[in-house]
Amino acid sequence: MIAVRDLLIRGSEKVLAHYRLLLASAKTEKGRDLYLSRSEREQRLLDQLQGGLPGWIAA
Repeated sequence: MIAVRDLLIRGSEKVLAHYRLLLASAKTEKGRDLYLSRSEREQRLLDQLQGGLPGWIAA
């Protein structure tokens, strides 16, 4: 289960890096808002993954 979690963490970090690049190059306010919200959501998911899996999954 640890290997799957590590894979998900690496993938989430890559997605987050791409959103940050897109945010930096956004040309409109709407684009910036979109990438910022997606980036924040991905960061929350990454934080959850790094915090560990719920007990019912690990069992």
